[in-house]
Amino acid sequence: MDTKRRRFLKSAAMAAAGSMVASDTRLSLPVLAADGGLPDGDDVTWNKAPCRFCGTGCHVQVGVESGRVVAIAGDKAADVNKGLLCVKGYHVGGILYGKDRLTKPLLRKDGELREISWDEAITTIAERIMKAPERFAFYGSGQWTIPEGYAAQKFMKGGLGNNHIDPNARLCMASAVTGFLATYGVDEPAGCYQDLDECDVLITWGNNPAEMHPILFSRVTDRRSRGEKVTLIDIGTRRTRTTDAATEYLEMKPHGDVAISLGIMHLLIANENYDKSFVEKHCNFRGPEADTPTLQGEAISEDEFRKRIAKYTPEHVEELSGVPADKIRMLADLFANRDIRITSLWCMGMNQHTMGTAINSLVHGVHLLSGHFGRPGDAPTSLTGQPSACGTVREVGTLAHALPGGRVVAKPEHRSQCEELWNLKPGSINEVPGYHTVKMFEQFTKPTEDGGDIDVMLVQVTNPGQTLPNLNALFNDKEGLENKFLIVSDVYPTATTRLADLILPAAMWVEKNGMFGNSERRTQQWFKMVDPPGEARDDCWMTIAIAHKLFELGHEGMKDKDGEFIFAVKDDEGKEIPVWEFEHYYDTNVDKHLFEEYRGFTTMKHKNLAPYEEYVKARGLRWPVVEQEDGSWRETRFRFSGFDDPFVAEGQEFDFYHSSSNDGRAQIWFHEYTPPPEMPDSEYPFWLCTGRVLEHWHTGTMTRRVAPLNRAMPTAYVEMHLEDANAANIRQGETVVVESRRGTTELPVWIDGRGRPPRGTVFVPFFDETKLINNVTLDACDPFSKQPDYKKCAVRIRKLSEVKS
Repeated sequence: MDTKRRRFLKSAAMAAAGSMVASDTRLSLPVLAADGGLPDGDDVTWNKAPCRFCGTGCHVQVGVESGRVVAIAGDKAADVNKGLLCVKGYHVGGILYGKDRLTKPLLRKDGELREISWDEAITTIAERIMKAPERFAFYGSGQWTIPEGYAAQKFMKGGLGNNHIDPNARLCMASAVTGFLATYGVDEPAGCYQDLDECDVLITWGNNPAEMHPILFSRVTDRRSRGEKVTLIDIGTRRTRTTDAATEYLEMKPHGDVAISLGIMHLLIANENYDKSFVEKHCNFRGPEADTPTLQGEAISEDEFRKRIAKYTPEHVEELSGVPADKIRMLADLFANRDIRITSLWCMGMNQHTMGTAINSLVHGVHLLSGHFGRPGDAPTSLTGQPSACGTVREVGTLAHALPGGRVVAKPEHRSQCEELWNLKPGSINEVPGYHTVKMFEQFTKPTEDGGDIDVMLVQVTNPGQTLPNLNALFNDKEGLENKFLIVSDVYPTATTRLADLILPAAMWVEKNGMFGNSERRTQQWFKMVDPPGEARDDCWMTIAIAHKLFELGHEGMKDKDGEFIFAVKDDEGKEIPVWEFEHYYDTNVDKHLFEEYRGFTTMKHKNLAPYEEYVKARGLRWPVVEQEDGSWRETRFRFSGFDDPFVAEGQEFDFYHSSSNDGRAQIWFHEYTPPPEMPDSEYPFWLCTGRVLEHWHTGTMTRRVAPLNRAMPTAYVEMHLEDANAANIRQGETVVVESRRGTTELPVWIDGRGRPPRGTVFVPFFDETKLINNVTLDACDPFSKQPDYKKCAVRIRKLSEVKS
């Protein structure tokens, strides 16, 4: 993009953001210079931070004056976004200043929430845990900072010996994790955002980056504006803003992505167009075991792979997917051409899927079979929706079955390693995986007398009362269960705090120190810049304070094998700093202490991290990060590729050094297509898909407090096809009831709007807590990742007037 065009676009975006913010009396941020320069003035202090919203990892410059965030600018020094931000990013400072911030701990007494002291709150939690540590669960998210997630991990698995800890990333990224593990033996993408700058073909598999990851999408549209040819193929179940920019739009039936990937591989094999040299040197073939399938699978020969995939002809794939056979041939021809470079992008469409692990593995397999892997621009890349779904959930391992650094609780050697690194007594870590998210909430909302064995749950940095599937069963049933105690740490009242027994007011974003890890393995750091309101406090402090109260109550797990507090932090003279007392929490940098401890876990799976101070100086570093002879630290852009990855054996072009088959090879999987678990029928004739919108982030807890964003998109809606609406005599804007076998919600209809579903399909965003679409959605899960499918269930649409009559 030429300089004049870039300045014009930035000026337009920033002027729009500035004018909207200036009109809001609750928050007044200055309009920044059109060239991205920062306003002059001695009273405003600027510092870097990654954006608080999605997993892209854009960096912002935060302007602070008189203890308040007063301005936001895109960080021109950041490689991720190069000074650009999306509309949410330009407004990120406003999320701190909603009028209804939670500022004091609140305990429900006699049905009413009443203010209590922090000491009473921490004591209440610790005493409840102490009664039955094994019946306690900790639920977090990819919004935990790396130190917060690490502290939660150590508290639960090292201290309590309890593995009932899981994140909301189980609902969004778990199938990407299992797909990477099944293919490469280690999680997270091998490529990076540079692939978007160098690919000739970009395929979006059931995702909408034009709205969900707009800064990344702009890298492709910028290239086109410079005259470069980039072929964009959008594979989806409805037309979106990404479709508007696409060269080809392939509209598939729900679950059609599985058939499409199988069809591409069939043609590569049948036409002998696959990369025989790459496959022979670097790949094995794999299939699921017959009885109890695992991520290991069973080895199959190439001949067996050919036999299994033979039936997925273009015509059969058309029947299964709805995509014309000639378009399947077109995709196969592209992958057969190794003179071009192809990048695949996906997000929730492939992950929130009852065949999530399968489709993730199959798309990796398409790239491996065709040899479109390991060169800049040739990459299968999963994108994340939360700022640290990678850095905290996947790397720290805050999952019910996992331990830090790619370890798992089921392996004795992994437990032993963690016990040694945490200085714990042997046997401290429980070998039995905890409950995954859906199971955890099933047990929490089930009466104790019926076997519900989770009695106390602590929720941090997430809103399950809005995001869980099948809310009536998994969350709303908690109401009235007097022996179930829900603790919620949050910054605003939410759908989850509605049923909370104890609410803890939390600090947010630049009100505390933090570190995130983004979608391209980039670890990012920031410092506290402003104080939180009232008595709001850091989530990491809460975890440490609860742990110390248990230590005081005599819980043996809160002591290491030398009898010291497991979160002990000492000064240079060896004196313990009482960081569990909030007035002393910032006497030291607890984030730095926890991160440096965590670094010791990262080398087993070659996820090596640099010292904390290196992240202070940088706008993030992509792991593995290795020290050079001159003492500098070098990041890695492309894993497993000899030209860039320091852990590839010398002289090797590629080396999958964590291969699950222990031979340096990646696995090309075959999975049989199976239909969705629930299909439309005469009673419930429509497919329902849920998702997000440009203006709001996830449940809208933060963005709906920013008036310009809320005005731009004030309510959820249901997208319908015009002919479906006409057939039901439904008009634009009319309120209808969306109903499944699990529940209902009422929504206005949007016809021919931003998204355009085909006949028989409807779409609803989930950001609006007044219109909870997850009362309707299905809780059927992928068998490997345990991730629910939010993208396809059967519903009916009825006029509100008919329902009420």
